[in-house]
Order: sequence, then C-alpha cells, then structure tokens
Amino acid sequence: MRGLALAVEGDDEREADGVGDQPRKDQEESSEASQRSNPAGPEHGHPQGGGAQDDKAKFKGKGKGGPPAYQPPQGPAPKLPWGKPDFNGVWQRPFHQNLEQPYGGPLPYTPAGKKAFDEYDAENGDYTGSCLPFGHNRSINGPDPVQIVQTENTLSFLYEQNTWFKTMPISDTIQHDPKKVPTWYGDSIAHWEGDVLVVVTKNFNGYTKLDTNGHPHSNKMVLTEKFARPDAGHIDYEVTVDDPVMYTKPWTLKKSFTLRTDWRIQEYSCEENNKGMYEGRIKPPDYMNK
Repeated sequence: MRGLALAVEGDDEREADGVGDQPRKDQEESSEASQRSNPAGPEHGHPQGGGAQDDKAKFKGKGKGGPPAYQPPQGPAPKLPWGKPDFNGVWQRPFHQNLEQPYGGPLPYTPAGKKAFDEYDAENGDYTGSCLPFGHNRSINGPDPVQIVQTENTLSFLYEQNTWFKTMPISDTIQHDPKKVPTWYGDSIAHWEGDVLVVVTKNFNGYTKLDTNGHPHSNKMVLTEKFARPDAGHIDYEVTVDDPVMYTKPWTLKKSFTLRTDWRIQEYSCEENNKGMYEGRIKPPDYMNK
C-alpha cells in the first residue's frame, strides 16, 4: 500500500470543511487521494484541503461537546529581525485534484499538451505508485501539510507527503545554471520584490505531472511562485506555469494558505511493493478493503 499517513498525535487532529474538485471519472481513486485513505475517517487523517473558491480555509468542530473550531492567528503579518515577512510554520493549502477547477475551465493546451493529458491513465501507470517524487507543483498543491522553514538566506519546504523536501537560496545575485542535471523538483532560486518572496524554478526533468488528474508539463517549464503575508494567519500564494511545449500561453492560479499552529508534520511512509515505474498503480491488499 502506498503512503498511509496517520495524523493523530496528541491534540493534532485535522479536519477541514470542503473538498477539492472531483477527478476525471476514470481516475476517481487517484494517487494523492488513495494515499490519504483512512478507514477511521477524516478526523484521523489529513484534510482534503479547502478547495473553496475564496481559498480561505474554513474549520469546524465536531458538534456538541466536541473541540472548538480552529481559528488561525489574528493580527498583522509578523516580520523577521531583518525586516521581511515571516513565512515559518505549518501550512494547510486548498487541494485541487484537477487544476482546471481553480483555473475556471480547460487549460490552454498546445496539441502536444492535449495529447499528453488525454493519454494519461493514473490507474495504469501513475509514477507516484512507485514512490517516485511528486514534483514541486504537485507537492505544493497536495492535500497534506507543508512546513516552511525560512532564514535570511534560504527557504525550505518540508512536505509531509512522502517526506519530500525542497530547499533553495534567497538571493538577488545567484543565477540558474543551465548545466545542472535536470531534477524532479527543478532548480529553485528565491528573491524579494518588496515584501513578496518570488521563487523561480527551472530545469525540471519533465517526468512529473502538475496535479492528480495528470495535467502535463515538459522539461522546458518555468514555475514562478509568489508568497505574500497579508496577516498573521495566511499566505497569499500565486503560481504561474510557463511551458511553451504543453501550453499556448502562461497561466496563473491563486490560493490562500492557512497557518496551523495546532499541527506539526507527521511521519509518512510510502511502500512501492517492488513495483517498477511503469507497472501500474499499487492497490491495497484485499484484507484492507473489508
């Protein structure tokens, strides 16, 4: 079985109101959703993510006698000693299995992009079934929490899902090296534009997908992300996908992350059951379905 993550430890019980979009019918049990399956119910796993159009996560208690609803911190955005916004913390993001939902319709495919999307079959070949890296966009869009660790000169994302991580410099002078070996998560460099932290990522290997539904990208993709801290409890997040191989024009999505002071990153195990990359999606053993 792939990636059964349990998220109950002390008071760390996670529940969110709302579910991300529905996958294509032939992919209803797509990778992230199946990894988060838990027979005990959502309060014993991670939230599906907000998925709400306003991207502000809503939280509710468990009814009469249950714990109070979670409220994110209030007040102005905190600043670090060197004067920049503080993004440190564990964050919940709205989860969309299909990025066409927050985009508002079909993505602007090239013929190659449409062909790649139509031919993708998660049931019979999703690479995450072999515990291979999700890729940055699929990880930052995933259902499980991410912890951001920020210093004056570095930015790191600690993804609970599959225990992936990504770290990068914050610099106005460091440049992308075109001679670097392409990677699953690409080569990222962050810089400040006022109080907005901008992350530019290039040099992908092209093996990953942008979301659970299999929206493609090529090794020519450039991701530009912007992080802003409007208040103590949220991050305004914007990502622009620029991939001339798969899309006719750059396209942009916006979301809001919610700070979860009541959560911490949990252990996550991904077991591939000795399946190869192209041998198909791993299914739980029969006894787990009873």
